[in-house]
Amino acid sequence: MFALWYWYKRRTRYSFKPVILVTGCSSGIGQAIAETLYKYKSYRVVITARSNSVAKVKERFEEDDRFWVRPLDVTSDVERTKLITEIQQKWDGVNILINCAGISYRSVLEHMSEQDEHLQMETNYFGPVALMRAVLPKMREEGRGKIINVSSVSGMLAMPTMSSYTASKYALEGVSEALWYEVKPLGINVCLIQPGFVKSKSFENVYYTELSKTAEKAGGDEPYGDYYTNMTPFIARLMGLSITTPKSIAKLVLKVIRTENPPLWVPAT
Repeated sequence: MFALWYWYKRRTRYSFKPVILVTGCSSGIGQAIAETLYKYKSYRVVITARSNSVAKVKERFEEDDRFWVRPLDVTSDVERTKLITEIQQKWDGVNILINCAGISYRSVLEHMSEQDEHLQMETNYFGPVALMRAVLPKMREEGRGKIINVSSVSGMLAMPTMSSYTASKYALEGVSEALWYEVKPLGINVCLIQPGFVKSKSFENVYYTELSKTAEKAGGDEPYGDYYTNMTPFIARLMGLSITTPKSIAKLVLKVIRTENPPLWVPAT
């Protein structure tokens, strides 16, 4: 009965200009998604970046009554609540959420501190999950909506010096799959975009712990020295050889936005 009701609401004809919220738009895939959506006046769009990057983002995008740039640290409950409240007051809520914000540590497990582990998971998992919880009530009420989570090949396989990043992406994959089952009957789609190696310089933006920085400098004199010596050039080489770009992934995200019933898993490279 509920499935029939949500199907009816989705089929009801009325003027609909989706509200899209995109996180992590200061660089990389998030920036490419923002650039793609900026061209389409049929969407109302909110793009976000951490406060220290907002000025740079505003230089790239001119705000108007259908395209906003807002500060958002996805790990901050205060900032998440403030943003979602503003969108609800002005535009009645989010119709499409694109979780793109993320960080990656270059560190073997032994060199990760508890604080580092928390930041990795808060950024790549707990923050996105909190945003999903915040937008779901409105989507249920409308009987429609999309949650698009940008995952990674690291959500399917692991590599040395990326244990915590991999764990965060495995977690995002798992919660997205469970949510797909939970909300599909309510007219809500959940989709995982799964990039592998992308032709970009994103590998240069990784985080190092105090111990991993020391170990990398020590090189072969350190027990994990070979991993630190070889992983960065290995990843750089694979990214340099990739034919996939942030722009091509952004086009794929746009295709998912326009597809009524996209699949849960969407390989992006």
